[in-house]
Amino acid sequence: MTATTLFILGLVGAGLLAAVGIVTIAVRRGSQAGPITGELDRLAVRRDRQARTEREAGGGTAVAVLAPAEAEESAAAPEEPPHDPLLERETVSSSEMGVTRRSFFNRSLLVIFGIFLGQFAIASLAFLWPKLKGGFGTPINVGNVDDLRAEILQGDGSIVPKFVAAAQSWIVPIPDNAIPGSSFEGLPVFAGGGGGEPELMALWQRCVHLGCRVPSCVPSQGFECPCHGSRYNFHGEYEAGPAPRNMDRFAVEVDGDTGALIVQTGQVIQTPRAKTKTIRYPQGPSCV
Repeated sequence: MTATTLFILGLVGAGLLAAVGIVTIAVRRGSQAGPITGELDRLAVRRDRQARTEREAGGGTAVAVLAPAEAEESAAAPEEPPHDPLLERETVSSSEMGVTRRSFFNRSLLVIFGIFLGQFAIASLAFLWPKLKGGFGTPINVGNVDDLRAEILQGDGSIVPKFVAAAQSWIVPIPDNAIPGSSFEGLPVFAGGGGGEPELMALWQRCVHLGCRVPSCVPSQGFECPCHGSRYNFHGEYEAGPAPRNMDRFAVEVDGDTGALIVQTGQVIQTPRAKTKTIRYPQGPSCV
């Protein structure tokens, strides 16, 4: 037999035993059995006996009789209403109560959210608002043309480009006789020449491949990108690497009153890879 069967048989047996017990008790009592009684509590018996003695001694039930004055006072005195704590509460105004903790936290959240929105609005305006004066994207004065040439052109004929951070530009010279037939001919990308002096150009510092900053390499007389190996000569013409075109450059002009070179950083000019180079590269060991 399984455990389940044994368990069921046990329950049935317990039920049968309980039924047999009930039947046995009922049979023993029989139909003539009187009511079930027990011993009374001694304290209850004593109280019943004392109450019976007092009734027999007084001859009846005692009734309290009030004096006439007490009866009139009791009739005249109105019954007091039950005590209600809610009726005794005092109404406090909002000015007397002050700022509750919930109100304080609600106002604090509103103030913090308002400050965040204000900062976001100011930052958005600063980002979208055009720069009307100064900064990259506007005309930048990079210095006097003669001073720039004297700084860039070396006595041995080599070139040391001048970097102007405000314009993000490399200032380089280009001879007048190298311009005809070049990829820069007819474009406003050089200025400040004449009288046998070379023109000046402003090359954007970023590589046209993926935008890395391109440093100059004086030994090789060129610009060499350290990110992916694109190379350009000192006129910004493509020489090697993954760059798709020449270095981008800005339109330039000379201020007739001050003789300063003005770089129009808001006007970017692109040129394709040059078929005919205007300067030799490399002229020495590379830096990358």
